[in-house]
Amino acid sequence: MSNTVEKKLGGAGLRGQNVGQTSLCTVGKSGAGLTYRGYDIGDLAKGATFEEVAYLLIVGVLPDKEQLTNYNARLKLLRGLPPPLKKVLENIPQEARPMDVMRTGVSFLGLLETERNFSQYEESVTRLLAILPSIICYWYHYSRTGERIQTETSDESIGGHFLRMLSGNEPDPLFVSGMSASLILYAEHEFNASTFTARVCASTLSDIHSCITAAIGTLRGPLHGGANEAAMAMIEKFSDANDAERAIVAMLARKEKIMGFGHAIYRESDPRSDLIKLWSKNLSEKVGDTKLCEISERCEAVMRREKKLFCNADFFHASAYHFMGIPTCLFTPIFVMSRIAGWSAHVQEQRDNNRLIRPSAEYTGPEPRPFISLEDRSRLA
Repeated sequence: MSNTVEKKLGGAGLRGQNVGQTSLCTVGKSGAGLTYRGYDIGDLAKGATFEEVAYLLIVGVLPDKEQLTNYNARLKLLRGLPPPLKKVLENIPQEARPMDVMRTGVSFLGLLETERNFSQYEESVTRLLAILPSIICYWYHYSRTGERIQTETSDESIGGHFLRMLSGNEPDPLFVSGMSASLILYAEHEFNASTFTARVCASTLSDIHSCITAAIGTLRGPLHGGANEAAMAMIEKFSDANDAERAIVAMLARKEKIMGFGHAIYRESDPRSDLIKLWSKNLSEKVGDTKLCEISERCEAVMRREKKLFCNADFFHASAYHFMGIPTCLFTPIFVMSRIAGWSAHVQEQRDNNRLIRPSAEYTGPEPRPFISLEDRSRLA
């Protein structure tokens, strides 16, 4: 793309270009801020549950005690998988990418439980919030062991439900709290690529399942989702903090990309990073594994020293999830379990004040030229 075109578009990838309005989230205000409907992310991550935050994003206000109790009860009732969906999941091979499983699960659910009109929005979204952990855990176990796990658990939280299905055991309370904080941190983030995709789809007046399927397909790409998986794949190779420093310096010298650092919007720091870093430390102490935290902190220090880059939300999520016993391949599906709240809220916001999203493009092809028939082209050749 030429420099002229980039300037007209506000930079490559629409950087700096305002493409709409939202009342859901601020990102990068005063360099580092992140709020959901006006509430600071730190306050929410420390004082709320993920279910409260999901309700806030989807309904528009924080629930009172009775509303939250009723909401949690609805979520618990909606965790079960329809038999036809189980059959689909059982036919997806073990080597499939888990993000493809999530995309397929949501799309097929849309066939079974179609949102036939927009009045079904909240019902459909609540169902998706409840069932996404069941979809990924059911496939994960069946594809590896042939076990048809029970997906209708009694856990009070979505995070606890996921952890119980994954391990088959009562989840540690600290793990449940850490998972809730993680889901809050990933729940919403303004007009990122997957959210914008969901809004483009919503602007055509498509159904909620199509919008979410489109968003998952966008998050599947390695330039948007998957940085926490890539970070884990990197840090688990290092034997200690000194080994990590040597390796990072060598990678930078080779101009290799280090996943989990820097951000398209934040300029000073990612406010989610410090919050999940604290959880990573707490969890490391719980499981008695401080080495991975030391390695992660050394990587953070080297990147700041060498490139003046800060960790984004994904980097310390890698070690936090690892300490909770979560397989690396399921890191990004957890992102989906969380971001469904933000995506859905954006779909509704788009519907409330809709106009078809149809941007223009700067043409860079040939000038107008005459068409030459196949016969004449053959003769000229």
